[in-house]
Amino acid sequence: MLLSDARQIGRVALPLYLSMVAVSLSALVTTAALGRFGTQALAGFAVTTAVYFPAMAAVSGAVRGVMPFVAAKADDPPGLLRVVRDGTWLAVFVGVPAALAVACVPLIARAGGVPAATVAQLGPFPLLMAAGVLFNAFGSTATSSLVGLGRGKVVMRAGLAGAACTALLSPLLVWKLGLTGAGIALCTANLVSCLITVSGLLRRLPGRPELTVHFGQIVELAKVGLPMAGTVLVKFAVLGVLTVAAARVSATAAAAHNIATGLVSLTFTAAVAIGQAVVPLVSTRTEGVRRAVGAGLAITTATLSVICAIIVLGGVHRLFTDDPAVLAAVAHLPALMVLVVLADGVQAVLGFALAGLKRTTPSFVVFALCYGVLAVVAVPSAEYGLTGLWVALAAANLAVAMGQGLAFSKASNL
Repeated sequence: MLLSDARQIGRVALPLYLSMVAVSLSALVTTAALGRFGTQALAGFAVTTAVYFPAMAAVSGAVRGVMPFVAAKADDPPGLLRVVRDGTWLAVFVGVPAALAVACVPLIARAGGVPAATVAQLGPFPLLMAAGVLFNAFGSTATSSLVGLGRGKVVMRAGLAGAACTALLSPLLVWKLGLTGAGIALCTANLVSCLITVSGLLRRLPGRPELTVHFGQIVELAKVGLPMAGTVLVKFAVLGVLTVAAARVSATAAAAHNIATGLVSLTFTAAVAIGQAVVPLVSTRTEGVRRAVGAGLAITTATLSVICAIIVLGGVHRLFTDDPAVLAAVAHLPALMVLVVLADGVQAVLGFALAGLKRTTPSFVVFALCYGVLAVVAVPSAEYGLTGLWVALAAANLAVAMGQGLAFSKASNL
């Protein structure tokens, strides 16, 4: 039975992971194109994405609360239509404020003391990215619904199509239009992904959802989704504190930290894909929940170990810089990076398991407490250099994993 669960999780997780990797790699194309176009354009991109990426992550996290409800109603056509309807309205209620935040980037930048030349460079770029946030809200709701129904291949096609749009359009449009061209490319990519996932979901529904608003049922979805969004925001905020702490050490430490963080983030997406694939199994069972989560943890540990081995033994960090000092700094971190990734992967799967049980608030509390402590000790830890900072991060992730495990153990006994 454990092997059967593992195969089922793998069938859903693999397409999701391939989609995430494709999107991550395509984003590098935009960064490279802007870097070649001009420093001011790249600076404007960085200022906008400082708001855009957390907004996108928060929206995606909020609508992931739809997954267990969709999975539970897979064999109940009227119930499934109600969940999709309510999930769509949830996308509106979380997507609009997030899009407004991105649209206000010029105001935020001026208030934060960003140089006027950089703010002037923004043009319509924040508005295009705000539209992308709205497209992503609807697309993420459809994605969560498809994952709940075990339809990962549709999500993969959407991700690959969006990544292809970014990779093809960004170099061409940035060369002609600069930062505005990057905005058009990214907005188009979000729109294409949204259309594919929404149309894919509609083809698998037994009818068309109504447009009426039922606030009580939307609140039920939000009770599961919003703590997940809160977890993402806490993580973004504290990792930002760690970046500042690394920058206080030296420019070399900051560069090494960014390279290590980028490698860890790319590896961690595998755990997110596997965790999402666990949700339908957990939310539709009265027995065998722990077995399903055990299978997810086994796959996660094995997958992350293989990816970490490739990164460490293959010297992947050398692709990011040829500075000997930075390379030497990163070379001291592999063991800690592996520990950070494995602990983060375990806690992610357990967090998604709690989402499958519709009990995400304990997960958020655990994460907020552990990462809150990490935020406090980040600067003192950096007194011991980059190693001290990563020891603190590893300890925080281990604490989160233990806390998530205890929360899941209690919730799965209810």
